[in-house]
Amino acid sequence: MLSRLGALLLWVLLPSLAGAAALEVRVLTDNGKPLLDAVVFLESREARAALKPGAQVDIAQVARQFDPAVTVVPVGTAVNFPNRDTVRHHVYSFSPAKKFEIKLYVGTPATPVVFDQPGIAVLGCNIHDNMAAWVVIVPTPWFGKAGADGVVRWPNVPAGSYRLRTWHASLPMGAPAADQPLVIGATEMQVAVRLTGAVP
Repeated sequence: MLSRLGALLLWVLLPSLAGAAALEVRVLTDNGKPLLDAVVFLESREARAALKPGAQVDIAQVARQFDPAVTVVPVGTAVNFPNRDTVRHHVYSFSPAKKFEIKLYVGTPATPVVFDQPGIAVLGCNIHDNMAAWVVIVPTPWFGKAGADGVVRWPNVPAGSYRLRTWHASLPMGAPAADQPLVIGATEMQVAVRLTGAVP
């Protein structure tokens, strides 16, 4: 039998533990244009507890560019850097979130790079200065990258209190993700975020 206090605590906690809802986030510029490749993620204590590394992904080098230019992964995810060009590349990141270097190579390196702490890693090539890409490492299973309509959708986000964070590669170098509180209940939600300073 539950004590009166135990029953009261259970009654208080149940609403926060039960329920989920669909969430749609639309990311726009200051003048209302959608932002392709905007990164959106939801942070909370519960989200961190549910975090697991994602499946291994590829960031290729094709036509002397990184493909894709923006990748978002949960903390602990391994990333391969296959070189599909006919020239050698020298991939590196000096970002605090992940520092690494893959010296001149062709093909696919034998060992992937594990992105093991949250943040934004800027990638470059030591041979081709025009090459740049970004890896956004997030401490949550709730993340996404917007399509041409600027929209990220989740069909079933657990109810609770979150920090909604939004980032785009056109923001100034070193700029953190925009941050706002978001409470998700049991009904579908649509949220619009205007990302100050971002451009399509």
